[in-house]
Amino acid sequence: MRLFRGAQDRRHAKQLQDQLELIEAGLMEHLAFASPVADAPARYLMSAGGKRIRPMLTLLTSELGDGPGELVRRAAQAVEMTHLASLYHDDVMDDAKLRRGVPAAQTVWSNSVAILAGDLLFARASSLVSGMGEEAIMLQAQTFERLCLGQLHETVGPRPEDDPIAHYIQVLADKTGALIATAARMGVMFGNAPVEYADPVMEYGERIGVAFQLIDDVIDLSPQKEQTGKRAGTDLRAGVATLPLLLLRQRVAAGAGGADAELLAQIEAGVAEIEGGADASVLDAAVVALRAHEVTRETEATARRWATEAVAALDILPKSAVKRALEQMADSIVSREG
Repeated sequence: MRLFRGAQDRRHAKQLQDQLELIEAGLMEHLAFASPVADAPARYLMSAGGKRIRPMLTLLTSELGDGPGELVRRAAQAVEMTHLASLYHDDVMDDAKLRRGVPAAQTVWSNSVAILAGDLLFARASSLVSGMGEEAIMLQAQTFERLCLGQLHETVGPRPEDDPIAHYIQVLADKTGALIATAARMGVMFGNAPVEYADPVMEYGERIGVAFQLIDDVIDLSPQKEQTGKRAGTDLRAGVATLPLLLLRQRVAAGAGGADAELLAQIEAGVAEIEGGADASVLDAAVVALRAHEVTRETEATARRWATEAVAALDILPKSAVKRALEQMADSIVSREG
């Protein structure tokens, strides 16, 4: 993720990269367990890599104050550990086969081991935060609650009286936006930045989290996935209702017929066939059609609107390399192709 352009900003990027390497080394230490039964699964997803958006955001917002120090790095580690823990649980609940290009943890060990590995990471994250003051402990607890609520609401689905799209956006805000918002606030807290920056950077973090997931909905349908050996439309084939499908359903419910109704029927029939044991290729044509449909462009536009609103939340911040980097982060998130 490219956040810096000028020579001065590139020097800044090198300083942040050095800090990220310290965070990375610390994470590996914190994820070490004396028991070999726990050690390998607990380190598994950490070793698989990742974008490290959350630690980077904590480092950046800390520079609105005194910059990275030991407490900032510890906060970044706790947030990333919480994120990793949630991935173990998500993959079990979603019956995912891959994560970060490697087999999902439960396919290597078992559902029970993967869940317990996630629990161990949650415990270590809480242990890290426990010595950082009451405000940090409460923030961590509130964030964990939102992660659980987001997963619960996703699992149960919208009630008959709920707007499915509003329900979906709230799930994204809880499951992804909440932790990114916490990462941003932790940087302000432990970087001793002005307290009036805390709420704006949290709003920024939550909004880029939603934008990130909405762009993932577009990427899921992209032919770029096929170039990396992955099958486009993974979520669609698994029966996951992402925003393009929800928008298509909304159109048909509002009276759209013709090609829209035919495409929706094709998708729903294909998902039912796959659930009955048919090969996932039965949805190949529907994936191509949904990719080309206006609802996918609408999803991309919605993601960009969330990113624009995230940047607008930063109006209170002074012009600086940090603010430019945060603006660029928002742009990079919605410009991703994979």
